[in-house]
Amino acid sequence: MNRLDAEQQRLFGGSPDGHTRAMVLGLARPADWAVLRNVWQGVQAELELPAPAIAVDGSESYQLWFSLAQPISLAQAHDFLEQLRLRYLPEVAISRVQRLPSADPACPDAVRSAPAVPAHQPLTGNWSAFVSPDLPAVFGEDPWLDTAPGLDQQADLLSRQKCISADAWNHALQCLRPAEPAARPQQALPVGLAPVEPRAFLHTVMNDPTAPLALRIEAAKALLSVDTR
Repeated sequence: MNRLDAEQQRLFGGSPDGHTRAMVLGLARPADWAVLRNVWQGVQAELELPAPAIAVDGSESYQLWFSLAQPISLAQAHDFLEQLRLRYLPEVAISRVQRLPSADPACPDAVRSAPAVPAHQPLTGNWSAFVSPDLPAVFGEDPWLDTAPGLDQQADLLSRQKCISADAWNHALQCLRPAEPAARPQQALPVGLAPVEPRAFLHTVMNDPTAPLALRIEAAKALLSVDTR
């Protein structure tokens, strides 16, 4: 196993069926790093996650690769990526946002995972690759390399990536979860205003010398109407 394979295995490998340690969020048609950079910065500043790896897919998109220390279910991965989309890319057409792994529309029982990076793209002749944070701005709307990237260079980039720990994962989920409206506290009645039987309340008002005279008269009328029924 070469250095690059070892780093790939450290970050993204070792998941049982139905689970994953790798989540990929991409933006395409067109590839726009200025927009995706908001996600890259936001997950670090607001969710306190390690910086995801940045990749060009060799064809049409920039990608963020998230690495988990522990595998999660595919449903959890999809939900997390969807929450990122809603939080950081709400105005971007959903057709432009890649969220992988995902169900394969052509085969509902199959899972569509992110293609390996780096890799040669036969349709374009270009290469996908992991890149440092300063390079996407240089690529502009051309998210690819014309030639194969150096394997040692790719390994060096990945060696600086950190996995998302279980604690960091749970913290990020708490940050992404919509805040529930706070329960309105039930206000206690002031002393002397505890619930009372209506007739007793009217008697209290009628006999209260500090109450306005008009209010005492109304209470007496109310008691009279009750007593004559």
